[in-house]
Amino acid sequence: MVKNTFRALFAERAFMRFWFARLAGTAASQMLMVAVGWQMYELTNQAWDLGLVGLYQFAPALLLALPAGYVADRFSRVRIVTACLLLQCVVAVLLCVASLQTSAANPHGEWMSRNGLLTISILLGVSRAFQMPAQQALIAKLVSPALLPQAMAFSASGLQAAIIAGPALGGALFVAGAATVYASCAALFVVGALCAATIHYFRSDSSDNVLTVESLLAGVSFIANRKVVLGAISLDLFAVLLGGAAALLPIFARDILHVGAWGLGLLRGAPAVGALVVSIALTRWPLRRQVGSKMLIAVGCFGLATLAFGLSTNFWVSLIALAVTGGTDMVNVVIRQTLVQLETPDEMRGRVSAVNSVFIGASNQLGEFESGATAAWLGPVGSVVLGGVGTIVIAALWWRLFPALARRDLMSSEQK
Repeated sequence: MVKNTFRALFAERAFMRFWFARLAGTAASQMLMVAVGWQMYELTNQAWDLGLVGLYQFAPALLLALPAGYVADRFSRVRIVTACLLLQCVVAVLLCVASLQTSAANPHGEWMSRNGLLTISILLGVSRAFQMPAQQALIAKLVSPALLPQAMAFSASGLQAAIIAGPALGGALFVAGAATVYASCAALFVVGALCAATIHYFRSDSSDNVLTVESLLAGVSFIANRKVVLGAISLDLFAVLLGGAAALLPIFARDILHVGAWGLGLLRGAPAVGALVVSIALTRWPLRRQVGSKMLIAVGCFGLATLAFGLSTNFWVSLIALAVTGGTDMVNVVIRQTLVQLETPDEMRGRVSAVNSVFIGASNQLGEFESGATAAWLGPVGSVVLGGVGTIVIAALWWRLFPALARRDLMSSEQK
């Protein structure tokens, strides 16, 4: 059974090209952000400017979500993903040239400036605003519905591996200079674009050929009228919004666990390691029955693990708790993404994925703000404990508010 699962995925050539494209693109993106963040801090020594880098990338995703979803449904998703990867490659090349010119001519010159890095951040945000909906909507066209849960889990495993390896590789290459990191990013973006460009899939014509307000808002309307989809997406929004503790990890590492920078690195990587392990397990042993209740239970366990992390004063207990948050969140991610893709008609997947992307981005950004705000009020421990309890309450509340989601047995409503 296990061998047959992997053999079936590897036999899907279009899917494997997509997997390698996503792996290369995500690793390059992670490396790029390590270098941009480091250079920004070297230039300004202001934590505020580091926050602006993230904000300038999120703003285009929010502002362009609806048109990006329409474009993903109207035009070839393969070409959109390829173009977005090439745009990020151009950005990496520009940063490489700027780094070389700055270091060679004038370390404090205009080639590499605060405003230049913020402009670059906007370009990256625009690129990802169009890439994410097209990328999410594409995967369901590359495998059969029966194989989609395994494909989602296997795709997530590659994503988590890139999230773990990308920053580590970027940090290691930065020893040789920022230009080396950016050149490596450009090469990876080219590899990703080449893999994406060779993907072939059947594309049905969209019925919304004319751009109207109704066609732009079609994804929002679809989600609002499908309780299972609305419940799954909103559950993830509130769980991540309340349960995220990443923004407070430096405080826990230094003041509570007393482990310093090396411990902070391990704490930051622990959720990704847990997510990677679970995603590999879900590829081999996919969830087939009672997926709705398992999703809600996973979110409740995410809250419990967050609560355990907040109360822990032992480094290894905290590390395990964070790994559990990553693993339980991965169960939620795989079920949610599979449900949303299977419940959504292909001609709507781009717009629905765009709304989903905004929900994910908003929960991450607002979650960091919520953690900081409550930490200023209750302290770091109180903030994380409150978030963990809140996540558990949300899971229980959603069980009552969305009974169709809680009772959902199979991934697809058309399965028997």
